[in-house]
Amino acid sequence: MVDPLPFVTYTFVMSITPGPNNVMLTASGANFGFRRTLPHILGIVFGFIVQLLTVCAGLSALFTRWPALQSTLAWVGAGYLLYLGWQMLGHGQAESREAHHPVTFLQAALFQFLNPKAWVMTVTAATLFLPHELGPFLSGAYMAGVMEGIGVPCMMVWALFGISLKRFLDAPRGRTAFNVAMALALGVTAVMMVR
Repeated sequence: MVDPLPFVTYTFVMSITPGPNNVMLTASGANFGFRRTLPHILGIVFGFIVQLLTVCAGLSALFTRWPALQSTLAWVGAGYLLYLGWQMLGHGQAESREAHHPVTFLQAALFQFLNPKAWVMTVTAATLFLPHELGPFLSGAYMAGVMEGIGVPCMMVWALFGISLKRFLDAPRGRTAFNVAMALALGVTAVMMVR
């Protein structure tokens, strides 16, 4: 019988801690509000489920055979985070803010394949917690259900945290300071991804 507690604990810790997705969701919530951040959240969910099911089906074997592939994805992901951070720096002025858009569903979904934290989560989950006794379909559904059942509320917490900063961000200096802090957080995350 499957004991879900270790998997649930692992998933919660990995989902609630800072990472590229959570930093971007905080910034999106602060700059665009919850409604305009929903496509970003749904894109993460979709991309992560595709990634998880692919890993459960055996993609992690490719990383074992060709470690340079994972390293290349980390560098591309780090570059994308630096790009997003650079774009975020332009949100300080009101006219610049209107010219920018939140991350789209497709961008968020595709980013999961460049996100090293997402790869660590899926490869570790598939290695340690995949219940082979349930068969391929049910084990994949179990993994996706647990990870997204916990992951979605955690992502919403980060987006709502960004929204809670709205009063602070209404002042131009506050918004500029927040966007600089978020851009720096993305930059630090990018550096940590390729260390």
